[in-house]
This record gives sequence, C-alpha cells and structure tokens, in this order.
Amino acid sequence: MKLTLVGHEDRYAVEQLQMALFSPDAPGEAVSSLHRGKVWLTASTKIALDGKTARAIRRMKIQNETVRDRRRILQQSYYLAACALLPQTPPWGALAGVRPTKISTRHLLEGGTAASADKLLEKVYYVTPDRRKLALDCSVSTVKAANLLSPDDISLYVGIPFCPTRCSYCSFVSRTIGKRTELIAPYLEALLQEIRFTGKLMERSGKTVRTIYIGGGTPTTLSSPQLAQLLDAIGEAFDLSRCLEFTVEGGRPDTLDENKLSVIRRHGADRMSINPQTMEDSVLKACGRPHTAADVLDAYGWAQNAGFDAINMDLIAGLPTDDLSGFCHSLNTVAALRPANITVHTLALKKGADLFERRASLPSAEAVTEMVAYANRTLADAGYKPYYLYRQKYMSGSFENVGWSRDGLDCLYNIYMMEEVHTILSLGGGGMNKVNLPDGTLQRFHNPKFPEQYIEMLGSVLEDKEKLFDIMRGSV
Repeated sequence: MKLTLVGHEDRYAVEQLQMALFSPDAPGEAVSSLHRGKVWLTASTKIALDGKTARAIRRMKIQNETVRDRRRILQQSYYLAACALLPQTPPWGALAGVRPTKISTRHLLEGGTAASADKLLEKVYYVTPDRRKLALDCSVSTVKAANLLSPDDISLYVGIPFCPTRCSYCSFVSRTIGKRTELIAPYLEALLQEIRFTGKLMERSGKTVRTIYIGGGTPTTLSSPQLAQLLDAIGEAFDLSRCLEFTVEGGRPDTLDENKLSVIRRHGADRMSINPQTMEDSVLKACGRPHTAADVLDAYGWAQNAGFDAINMDLIAGLPTDDLSGFCHSLNTVAALRPANITVHTLALKKGADLFERRASLPSAEAVTEMVAYANRTLADAGYKPYYLYRQKYMSGSFENVGWSRDGLDCLYNIYMMEEVHTILSLGGGGMNKVNLPDGTLQRFHNPKFPEQYIEMLGSVLEDKEKLFDIMRGSV
C-alpha cells in the first residue's frame, strides 16, 4: 500500500502501523496529514482501498505538543480510518512496532498501577481486552526482572551464525553449512579472541554479567569439543558470580545428542532451548526441518538427564500445511512435557526466507487466529503465564510472539533484550550491542553480519568494543 505524508515527516510512526494493519501488497493508498493552526495540531488520515474510502481526524493543543504526543495522534487518526476498512478490530489497536508492552511497562515503572495502565491501553491505543491483559502480565514480569538489576549489570549475547540447513521460514543471518564445516574453526578462533578481549574490558570497567544467551543460527551446530572450548572461554574471561541465567540455544533437535547436552550442562549453562516448531512430521518436512517429532522427545529427555531444569520449547502458529488440529496436537504434546518455558510464535513472512516467495499451503488468517487463541487458553489453564512478547512485520493475523513460563521460571535474558532495560553486549557475527546510557537513551552498534566478514574485520570489531566501553564510562 502506498503511503503519502503531507505536512509532516513522521513516516516511521505511521508506516509501522500501516504494515501491522495491512498486507504490504494491498492495492490501496493512504494519506497522512498534519495541520498546524493557531491553537490546534490536527492529524488526519484518508485511506482508499478496494473502492472504499475512509477518513479520520485526531487533534491536540499545540501548546501541549511533544514528539510522542504528535506521533500518537498521527497513529490514532490512521488507526481509526483503517478500522472502517478492516474486516475485524485489530488486536493491538493503534500500537505499532515490535514492543507493544513498552507503553505499559514504562507506565508501571513510573509509578502507575495496573488499572491505570489498562485504561491507557484502552482509551489511548484502542487495544482489545485480551491483548491488554497479555501486555500487563508481561509488563509485571518486566518490572520484577528489572528490579533484579544493579546499575553496572549487563547481559551477554554470543552469536553462532551457522545452521546445518535452512528452514523455509527463516530469514536470520546465518551460514547453511550442511557437511561443510571448514568455516567454523576460524570463526570460533576469532570469537574466542573477542571473548577474551571483552572480558578484560569488563574487568576494568567494573561491569558484571547478569545473564548470558548463546544464540544463532544454531549454536549446537558446533561439535561437543568446540562447545566445551567456547563455554570454558566464557567462564575464564568473565566473572559469572552474579550470573542468574546461562542459556544455550539448541533449536534444532537434529544437532543434539546425549553427550553434547551433557557437555553443555557440565560447562556452566543451566538453561536449554529445544525448539520443535511443530510436532507434526508432515509440517516439519514442509518447513525443511530434517528431524521428526520423536527426535524432539528424545532431545528433551536427554536434556533432562543432563541436569537441565529450565528448558524452553518453541512452536509456530501458521506454518505451511499445518491446520488447527495439527497445531493443537503440537501444543498439547509440548505442554504435557511441562517445560519451564513455551514460546508461541506467529509466522512472520520476511524477505530472505524461501517461504516469502512461495506462500502456498499456508493456513488462513482465521485458522491462525484460532491457533493463537487455543494456545493462550490452554497454556493459561495449564498454569503458565505470559512473561514477554514481541511482534514482527508481516506477521500472520497481526498478532505476536509470546513467551510463557511456569513456576516463576521467566527467561530473564529474553525480557532484558526485548524490553531494553539494560545493556546487552553482543559477541560474534550478526549480533547487536544495545547500550543503555545514563540519560535514558539507547545506542545500537552492529557486529558484522556474516561469519566471513566477522573474521576479516575482527580488528575493527575489537576497536568498536573498546569505544563502546568508553561510551558506557561517559568518556566519549
């Protein structure tokens, strides 16, 4: 859908909402306008789609204008116009972007109550009742997690951008290696150098590690000896005496075995992620995942035997060839295992994924709606609570990805990373450093995306890390 701006340049605020509400190839046009009078600042939107036109206006007094409020009325006018053309009420209302809980979290951290946060989401952002409850539950978890932090705490992300094969829905930056593993060894050596270098910077800075997450890609593409070498290097380089949580992403069950899981546990990690995405073998095949549902159950048992009490399992609603019955079976099978966390994603079609170009056999938006609703009901009834969530562009049904936890076993790293409540240091290729500054602003620094680039640019990566610590010290 084409978007035209008149009288303002707040494209991002309006465009993000448009992408959340309409398909990117919708044959329509939207005009977002802002007019400054003597007293009033007026935002208006006109949307033309499928032979129909809708308009809406919102305004505020100019004397009260802030950037946040200006963008708010632009989004409100767009949302109200869009509602006249959409077949059903959008669940997240006028909230755009990937972190809808930031509104309610900030409100609580500033001294607001759950009741006043609920009213804010309802009256200002038009969020539906079930999504308001979802947001508030996650915000309560965020406040609890934030209260565990000290000013000098940081979290570490370690990136392993390799996978044995690429799943059809995946758009992550990673190298599909198959049986070709010659790039892993030089990448690992470069990563170990960055780990040692950053450990020394941490020691001089007085910063402390609160959580660690090794992600990818598929970190368990590495062999058992390589994982042992990596985990030992982390333990030697960083003081982990205050570390609350150490996760290794073992997303692909076909990369796991009893010995590898035992090695990971013995070398310091205490949380594991084993991600079936579905427990339907036909759907796994359609997604290009060369394992079976039985392999998932084997990997889960091995992880338990290795001593992991905290295990996360991911599922995706909306996968190709899946239907409501298949998704419900997957959810029921995973929930029966009683993992600490179950993360329910909604399929997001992104450029770079094979599925983006060939969208055949995808469930309807109505079916995905029923899948998400079933997951929410079933997990709540089973004693799980939502603890973090985020959205993505082009997500089926304009819903969200939700992490559910039981018995107070929230994944703290997920909260800290998504809610951006403290600094995240990324090591390795493809990662992003998020530095929270004393003035409340956030600065982002990208590591080179691909492993070849990371290896070649290691010198500049280390220089950037030093600059990053200078920024945290306030010397830049």
